[in-house]
Amino acid sequence: MAHDLHAACAYYSGLLGWEYQGGPDRLGPYLRATLDGLLVAGIGQFEETAGFPVDWVTYFSVDSADEVANRIRDCGGTVALGPLDSADAGRLVLAADPAGAVFGAWEPRGHQGWQVRREPGAVVWSELRTPSVLDSADFYAKVFGLAAVEDGRAEIGRDEDAILLRYGGHRVAGIRAADPGDPRPRWRVYFAVADLDMAVKTAIELGGSLERSLPPARYGEGAFLRDPQGGPFALVRLAEA
Repeated sequence: MAHDLHAACAYYSGLLGWEYQGGPDRLGPYLRATLDGLLVAGIGQFEETAGFPVDWVTYFSVDSADEVANRIRDCGGTVALGPLDSADAGRLVLAADPAGAVFGAWEPRGHQGWQVRREPGAVVWSELRTPSVLDSADFYAKVFGLAAVEDGRAEIGRDEDAILLRYGGHRVAGIRAADPGDPRPRWRVYFAVADLDMAVKTAIELGGSLERSLPPARYGEGAFLRDPQGGPFALVRLAEA
């Protein structure tokens, strides 16, 4: 979600090679990002006066947006928007967990979600940074029916204090302690690149900024950055298989 849709699209197109197609606009201007015609992300616009920060929103696929909205409230979260239909694409909920991190729930219909991931220019990973790792893990496990496993060191940027969220044995997302320099609870999205050094240089040349580099881990090395509108994201060069 950006303040300037066209500027955001130009930035991520220059950085990740995205092209765009129209999407549901019930909540305002919105475009779907593609790689070789396959869906990888979406960029929407909201007015700066609304008071929301520019940020990427992680959506979890669900069978029923209405049931999940009820569980979010029951578990101490806040439903900010929805459940509501997004044309014939699906039904969505925007919410915040008890610590204040914003996330979404998506009941797919015509739009099933990502069509490519773990490839250069696409999403690799989504990770929550929060002051209370265990409390957050309990919340997301209950809301989405996920297993919380203390095995986060296997993912990007190894830490001792980390949790993996799994569904059916597959990794869904991670939860880690908030960075001291950025204590605000938030979901951070990681995008894959073929050459990390070149991608970071390009990100800065296009008007973004580097927060810090991440130490090499099992799945690759990365960096935390912000786009020209202040939106946080991460880049990762995947390790060789």
